[in-house]
Amino acid sequence: MTFSEAKDVLLATLLPLYERREAVQIAHMVLEHLTGLTRTDRLLYKNKLLSDEQLAKLQDYNVALAAGKPVQYVLGEAWFAGLHFIVNEHTLIPRPETEELIEWIKEVAHNGSISILEIGTGSGCIPITLKKMFPDWHIQAIDISEEAVAIARENARIQGTEIDFIQMDFLNEENWKTLPTFDIIVSNPPYIKVSEGLSMAKHVLDHEPHLALFVPDEDALIFYKKIAAFGQSHLNNPGLVFLEINQLMGDAVVDTFSAQQYAAEIKKDIHGNDRMAKAEYLFTTLLS
Repeated sequence: MTFSEAKDVLLATLLPLYERREAVQIAHMVLEHLTGLTRTDRLLYKNKLLSDEQLAKLQDYNVALAAGKPVQYVLGEAWFAGLHFIVNEHTLIPRPETEELIEWIKEVAHNGSISILEIGTGSGCIPITLKKMFPDWHIQAIDISEEAVAIARENARIQGTEIDFIQMDFLNEENWKTLPTFDIIVSNPPYIKVSEGLSMAKHVLDHEPHLALFVPDEDALIFYKKIAAFGQSHLNNPGLVFLEINQLMGDAVVDTFSAQQYAAEIKKDIHGNDRMAKAEYLFTTLLS
């Protein structure tokens, strides 16, 4: 089978599942992973034959893709902020919106002795990217999933970054006693209501970790409430919180932090959706 024929085989599988543009992108991701050649190089050598080993892998990939498995999990890798990350079904697939959150942090931060805590690290893409940008920062990251923490540690090792990853249930306030204070807290916590899952894409619902996605309908702000409370005792003065949010709950997130002595604001993503929040704890109010 030639490179060109391999692309046609993949598209035949993908087009019933995805819009054409996304299907083509996925096909090229698979072929670049499989051959080690860029799209341009594969076009130049479109009649080159796959090896027997490559052909066997292609067949395995095609079966997994046909079952709706996201390409990042099929290949075991994802790209984020120009960096390569290992991912599996214990970690969320890094998304471009999260890169926008990092850019917002960059706008207000600086290099030097800054301490960061990330809550819900998954693959470790946020703390690792920040550490690559700001090598002098001291970063800790926690996640309830032992498997996710293991992946994050391996990604940090591959990227040559030193980060303290900790397996911890953040919602258990007893665990907070083991953590120091921080200059910045960042989190992309679970924020999708269980009822909203009914309208989600099947490849997300069937494969990405529900533990990192969903919150109960009756307490959809649980992580934001806990983070706000945690920051009151674990933020240095001055201290900032950066968050990803459910686009339908921007006002509710602002109200949650405002009620706990924060000045909060929302920022839209490139699609015009309320996607990020920044909150500064108002220490001075405690003195009035």
